[in-house]
This record gives sequence, C-alpha cells and structure tokens, in this order.
Amino acid sequence: MNPSLKQLRYFVALAETGGFGRAAETVFVSQPALSQQIKELETILGVDLVERLPRGIRLTRAGREVLGRARRIMAEVADLERAARLSRGLTGRLRLGVIPTVAPYLLPLALTRLRAHDLTLDIRVREAQTDALLEDLEAGRVDAVVAALPVPGADLLAETLIEDRFVLAGTASRLSHWAGSAEALRPTTLAPDQLLLLDEGHCLADQALEVCGLRGRGRVDLGASSLATLSGLVAEGFGLTLLPEIALRAETAAAPGLALMRFAAPEPARTLALLRRRGGDDAWAAPLVALLRDAGAELLVSARAVCP
Repeated sequence: MNPSLKQLRYFVALAETGGFGRAAETVFVSQPALSQQIKELETILGVDLVERLPRGIRLTRAGREVLGRARRIMAEVADLERAARLSRGLTGRLRLGVIPTVAPYLLPLALTRLRAHDLTLDIRVREAQTDALLEDLEAGRVDAVVAALPVPGADLLAETLIEDRFVLAGTASRLSHWAGSAEALRPTTLAPDQLLLLDEGHCLADQALEVCGLRGRGRVDLGASSLATLSGLVAEGFGLTLLPEIALRAETAAAPGLALMRFAAPEPARTLALLRRRGGDDAWAAPLVALLRDAGAELLVSARAVCP
C-alpha cells in the first residue's frame, strides 16, 4: 500500500503548524481524522514520523526526511494542477503573489486589465515579503510572483516588467537644500540620520541602503511598515525617504504635504519582474506579462507627470 496524497498533505500541515489541532484546522478536517491519517502513514512507511509531546509535536529524523520529499511531491502535484488550469492560456484560476511595495499601486490597474481580459478568470492574490512568496512559488501555492530583482533561485524564470526609479521625498523646506543644484543630488549624499525606511525584511529597505551606500555607515531609521506610513511621516517633516515611482500618484494624493525631487543621472532604480517556476505549460505567462507591463507603464507615465 502506498501513501496517499491526502496523507502527505496532512503530514505537511502537521509539520508546518506544530500541532494536531492547528493542522486539522488548516486542512478543514477534525483532529481525530487527521491523527488517524498520520498513524496510517506511519504504518505504511514503517517509521515514526513525529514525537507526540504534551504541547505539540516534534519531527523525528525520519519525519524530517519524509517532510522534504512530501513537500516536493505536493509541489509537483500543484504544478500538474496549474498546468491543467492554465494550459489554454490565461484562463481558470490565477494565484499571484505580489510584494507589499508593489501590490497597492500595481494591483488596482492590473486587476482591472485581467478582468477585462477574461471576466471568468478567478484571481487569488497573496501579498507578502519576497522570501515568503518565493517559498510559496517553490511549493506551488502561487503560480507567479511580482517582485524586485535580483532574487535567489536558479530554477526561476524572470520576465522583466518595468524599471521603477526612486525619487527623494520630504517636505518642500527639507528639499530646498538642493534647490538650484539638483544635478548634485545623489543617494550617497543623503545623511543617514535623516533617512526613514521600511522595516528590515522589506526588499525595498535593502535596496535603498544599497543605493545610498548606507550599509554600516551611520544610523538609519528602519521601522515603518508601509510606504503609506513613510509618506505620511516625511510629509509632516519627519525626515526624508526614497519612494519608487509607481507609488507617487497614490502617495502624493494621500499626503498633500509631500514634496519630491529626482536624483541626478543615473537615477537609482529597481527592476520589477514576474517570476515563475521552470517547466510546464506557460501559455498563460505571456498575456499576464503584457497586462502587467501595460499597468506598470501607466503608473510610470503618471509618476513622471507628478515628478518630471
């Protein structure tokens, strides 16, 4: 007798949640039903997969080995389902992951275009930081991810969407320091103690530190949870920040006190791309890339009107 996909799915849920009750909630079954399936899986494999503790479980050595293989099997199954769903192009269900510094700005325009492409398209969006989305992509929980390059993963295909330049944001009085000498404004000239950035873990914070040459050079205030929070703070005079162009239309509308200034050429920028796994039928990818590029291009046009 071979293990079933259901048993493997239950075991992965148990390993990831650390308890039978939480795992049962995740897969929408009762705790006794999940526990019985795990016992049957252990019987089929002839090994104990988990140590049952008073408050949760701990994987055995065999359990850790089985977990890795079970995840790979479930990812292959997800790929099979994805290939079947999207084999006719951009139809059926699309599961899209998007990083937080892109989602609020690109998604409203992109989803409108996706709906116009096919009203029956079932779109599921997950917003999370890059590392979490790459794990979802590897596990087959999402079909594609919109993120900033570079990202780790040799087995990923990346389709470039847009180049998203950074601009300096603050109050008009703070930016007046560079009035008449904008050609001298470079990221490396910014004082670290004046710069506000997103929480550590956001790829945009890492990119900003890199382009400003601030790693290990003085104190930078890392703590805002979103670009909207950063924009509101700097619009009230609390320092300076770097904003990507795609955010300018929304953030200047929300924070009227926000002033912007472009850096001297070459302007710092990030490259946004659509990432997907290699292999399988990808007839759906080309129309998705085209729609996302179109939405991104509209945002850039509006950004360059706001900040020429």
